[in-house]
Amino acid sequence: MNASTHRQLADFIWGICNLLRGPYKRNEYRKVILPLTVLRRFDCVLAETKDHVLASARLHAQQSENVRHQLLTTAAKRPFYNTSKFDFARLLDDPNQIAANLSAYVHAYSPNLRDIMERFDVDTQIGRMDEKDLLFQVVQRFANLDLSPQRVDNMQMGYVFEELIRIGAEQSNEEAGEHFTPREVIRLMVSLLLSPEADLGKPHIVKTIYDPACGTGGMLTVAEKFLHDHNADAKPHLFGQDVNDESWAVCRSDMLIKGDHADRIVLGDSFTADGYRRRPDDTPWTFDYMLANPPFGVEWKQQKKVIEAERDILGFQGRFGAGLPRINDGSLLFLQHMLSKMQPVAPDGTGGSRVAIVFNGSPLFTGDAGSGESDIRKWIIENDWLEAIVALPDQLFYNTGISTYIWILTNRKEERRRGKVQLIDAREFYVKMRRSLGNKRNELSDAQIANITRIHGSFTDGETRDITDEDPVTHEPRTRPRVVSKVFANSDFGYRKITVERPLRLNFAATPGRIARIEEQTAFANLAKSRKRAGEAHDIEVAEGQARQQAIRDVLETLVDVAGGKIIKNRDDFTALLRSAAETRDIKLSAPERKTILAALSEHDPEADPCRDRYGSPEPDTSLRDTETVPLGEDIDSYMEREVLPHVPDAWVDHERTKTGYEIPFNRHFYVYEPPRPLEVIEADLRTLESDIARLLTEVTA
Repeated sequence: MNASTHRQLADFIWGICNLLRGPYKRNEYRKVILPLTVLRRFDCVLAETKDHVLASARLHAQQSENVRHQLLTTAAKRPFYNTSKFDFARLLDDPNQIAANLSAYVHAYSPNLRDIMERFDVDTQIGRMDEKDLLFQVVQRFANLDLSPQRVDNMQMGYVFEELIRIGAEQSNEEAGEHFTPREVIRLMVSLLLSPEADLGKPHIVKTIYDPACGTGGMLTVAEKFLHDHNADAKPHLFGQDVNDESWAVCRSDMLIKGDHADRIVLGDSFTADGYRRRPDDTPWTFDYMLANPPFGVEWKQQKKVIEAERDILGFQGRFGAGLPRINDGSLLFLQHMLSKMQPVAPDGTGGSRVAIVFNGSPLFTGDAGSGESDIRKWIIENDWLEAIVALPDQLFYNTGISTYIWILTNRKEERRRGKVQLIDAREFYVKMRRSLGNKRNELSDAQIANITRIHGSFTDGETRDITDEDPVTHEPRTRPRVVSKVFANSDFGYRKITVERPLRLNFAATPGRIARIEEQTAFANLAKSRKRAGEAHDIEVAEGQARQQAIRDVLETLVDVAGGKIIKNRDDFTALLRSAAETRDIKLSAPERKTILAALSEHDPEADPCRDRYGSPEPDTSLRDTETVPLGEDIDSYMEREVLPHVPDAWVDHERTKTGYEIPFNRHFYVYEPPRPLEVIEADLRTLESDIARLLTEVTA
């Protein structure tokens, strides 16, 4: 069964929704379709052993619940069973009692399946369809649908579930990409994650695989298949968690059918209710491999209190010690969560973990030096965990056409990769789909996945591939070599954001226009205000303030005579004149009062002397303050001498404000200059346009 057939089967299932029109709104169809598809799948899977289970249930009816459960799972040859005499076909034999019989059938499943059905709220939908006389017709349609493992294997059934969720999300106007990832993207992630592993061929090798946002379980399933394809004796142990009830139920159903440990798929929020925080022996959970496609640009406001508390209390002993991203995108929180579960590396080099995660472009560069995002990147890169980043084609995901990237991280890099990061530009590695699925118009072929994996494995700086694109002049296809791999030192992504200060330069004058500005100074106006309640004490305080204001006005009147209306370009000289005027009036000005007067009587003047503090150092002019970005490997003083001081010789660096940041400007590193079209070509186009316009005008006026 190919991808097209998956869609045909999904379309057939959704075609049943025609029966639901009216009593159900479009955004409610999934409430019926998903649980009944899951039920029908279980019904088909258990069909071969149905009679054995019923016989065993009768034979062991008096046994304890635990013993009976073991005997029934043995009879079913599955970790689940159903003890009802009904199946989908027999339910149709009694149309009048179909609601009661279907409900009894659902409740006759083993407890692990009843828990899944409760998340689908099946009983509510059974009652609703029965009330509208729809239940028999819907069950009849599903009874005619063959979902047996012989026709639809587990991998194919996963595709069907994902297609159902995608279509349902479209009808509900939801983000389909929050539920699952295109399978070819998962295959690429798994290939990049597992291809370098040398021990996967060992007999009966055990590997743990974890996805903290597992959705319907696609990543776990593909990773498991990769291991089995390379080693039939491999024993992958799958672990996952998801907050969405429907996705969790589908994933858990899939695990049960495959015979995996379905109880390892946890329902809940990975941030606030981490299902894999500590093992029963109180040791922290760690995993060999971790994969995730966290939702893009989703707020974490609801989890903010718990996350901030963990950061503040546990620091780096918890998950979020490196920093917190802005509230409207929690992608980097998922990455920190995963990195906290890496296995430590033993002295002999064994152990350690590998991580693959899908991001949009935001985690590459969002956040200035000192921000949460920059600090998280700094923590990752300085610990030498970032191995590679692969830029994917756009229009690859169902819910978004934006650019996406796969990050590969590990705490046990190969020797040749230590201290380095590989960037791979795979944006042109795609084939067009015959039929779009939402925003998904492109897909990765198996050959392209293998090609990208080889580029990653070769770890070559400047490696090229022949890429075909459109010539901007001729608009014809052209093929030319393009660099698709670059290797950088970790420090190449670091920088220091320095604060460049320039001295405050002011001139001063005691002119009527400037003196009038004293009345606009907040500190001066506040002298005649009181915070006390209206009354005698309030009035006395206001009167004293008004008297002080008048005293300051008297000093300024004297200052006019002392300064003689001159513009003075040295603050210390002008301050001396102000003190002289105050002494003449026998008034002692406080420091705040002097500051207020100087503020009113001053103006910025690039020709004035620098204002200095009491230690003789120039004071910075905040209006001229600027920042510069200095590469981490470059000396700040050398940078200033080359880039800044030739233009502003009086500038200096405030080293106390210097911050270290990290960003990964992917597009800049792979930018390819496209020269403008030749002038003669542009002129020829203009002449053609002019001729066309003249011809059209002639036709109109003829």
